[in-house]
Amino acid sequence: MPKFGLVGKNIAYSFSRAHFTSKFEQEKLPYSYVNFDIDSIAEFPEILKLNDVRGLNVTIPYKEQVVPYLDTLHKTASDIGAVNTIKFLKSGKTKGYNTDYYGFKKSIQPFLKSHHQKALILGTGGASKAIAYALKTLGISFNYVSRTPHPKVTYLYTDLTEHIITNHPLIINCTPLGTHPNVNQCPDIPYDGITPDHLLYDLIYNPIQTKFLICGELKGATTCNGAKMLEYQAEKAWQIWNK
Repeated sequence: MPKFGLVGKNIAYSFSRAHFTSKFEQEKLPYSYVNFDIDSIAEFPEILKLNDVRGLNVTIPYKEQVVPYLDTLHKTASDIGAVNTIKFLKSGKTKGYNTDYYGFKKSIQPFLKSHHQKALILGTGGASKAIAYALKTLGISFNYVSRTPHPKVTYLYTDLTEHIITNHPLIINCTPLGTHPNVNQCPDIPYDGITPDHLLYDLIYNPIQTKFLICGELKGATTCNGAKMLEYQAEKAWQIWNK
């Protein structure tokens, strides 16, 4: 049976497998969806050798690491520098795409207001690159926040003040902090700087309400989790695999 799958590490919780398995059952499609849970990207070439794989999704921590293993990249994935969808071409070659930016952009647009002009991106991994790309297309300026110094990082967590938080009415968590089962964790930011004008967006979808979002709600902020983003990026991946 032809299969699709997800490449990642510690991905038993995965949205993708449940989503696509349900889709295949409902639409009576002769496909399966499996998790390729690997400890190192060095194991990725073994997946490429499987002759029954039609397409792959890629998640933490391999969205950037997978790039050198692919034959070509779609321009958007190349610009972002991260891949979350892989298409197996008829030629036998592989092509990397990024549908994270599409899913994020489509899911956040209904919540954006005119004053959401400055954002903080918490984290600097592959997902954060897609979010930065989407914010650029929306005309929203942003600064990265990280635990460690990096040329593109404006603030370390230790630099953050309530004033900085107040002046960035859009805050996006791209870190895994707060993901099940570690639900009592959250990014270490001065939450007292959050106001009712704020929009807090968490890429995490399990749990539905992370501690990060709960802290925002307590200050009157609008909040949104990553569930819709995942649905939209999965729909886009399916279109790519089948076009």
